[in-house]
Amino acid sequence: MGSMLMMLDCSSESDGLSLLLESGTGVNAPADGFGQSPVHLAACGGHAFFLLWQLQTGANLNQQDCHGEAPIHKAARVGSLECLALLVATDARIDLCNNDGQTAEDLAWAFGFLECAKFLTTVKNTQNMKLREQSSYSLKDNCGLPREASAGQKRACGIMGPTNMKRKRSDDTTF
Repeated sequence: MGSMLMMLDCSSESDGLSLLLESGTGVNAPADGFGQSPVHLAACGGHAFFLLWQLQTGANLNQQDCHGEAPIHKAARVGSLECLALLVATDARIDLCNNDGQTAEDLAWAFGFLECAKFLTTVKNTQNMKLREQSSYSLKDNCGLPREASAGQKRACGIMGPTNMKRKRSDDTTF
């Protein structure tokens, strides 16, 4: 079985995927000489229908091969926007780096797949924005409303609550 996985690479056609299916290979098959699973092969072949099926049957979408590449790297390398969208929608990690320190976004830019690169850049920016919102949520109560700062925090931050608007005269009488 390992030899069949080894002969299939990113340039293989759907015939190779058919052979893989017919042979009964597991969804997270033991790695071949390159450490590629059927999910890697589907992504690098741009076969979104097969990728979806693999993901629905429990495939590890962040499994890295001997080059440190996950299926998202493979899809970016070949410019498969459909596979990238599917992987992102199923929570693939877009921040994973391969052995050369490249993310899927880096590969998409390097190989000239501008639409894929822009998509991954947008996803990264959106995820970063959500992380910032989540960290600011920690300063809010359970209803999402800002929590009241303690008196010490108010003084330290220069936050002053409502004050007594009465003024004192120089002779210590208030008006």
